[in-house]
Parts: sequence; C-alpha cells; structure tokens
Amino acid sequence: MKKIICKIEYDTEASELIEKRTSGEFGDPAGYEESLYKTEGGKFFIYGVGGEKSVYAKETIKRMSAEKANEWLENK
Repeated sequence: MKKIICKIEYDTEASELIEKRTSGEFGDPAGYEESLYKTEGGKFFIYGVGGEKSVYAKETIKRMSAEKANEWLENK
C-alpha cells in the first residue's frame, strides 16, 4: 500500500518491515494486524488492516515519530 502524507510517500513495498503484530483470530470482525515499517529516509509508519469492527476497518497508513515507534516496540 502507498499513501502520501505531508508530501512524503509511505510505501509498504519499498520500506523495511520492523515488526508485525496481530490481535484476534483470523476471520474475527474485531481482529486486526499492525505492521511497523521504516522508510529508506528513516521515517516510521504503521500499516493497519483488519475486520469490519476493528480499529483498522479500512486499510490505512499512519505516520509515526521515532520516539513513538520505539514506544510501540516496547509495548508488546
């Protein structure tokens, strides 16, 4: 998935996957998957996708600061 936010392109195919997490079981309408990526330029983002009742009911990309990315990694 690609998304441009504040004139910066975030692309899951061109970025490094740092970690992937899942919540719920496959097919669970409230289940979702979050993946933390780092761009070639050092920017971090979360790619989220999930069931119709999840926090990622629509496939999305959210940019993230390095500090927030570290917090996300520490909070397993």
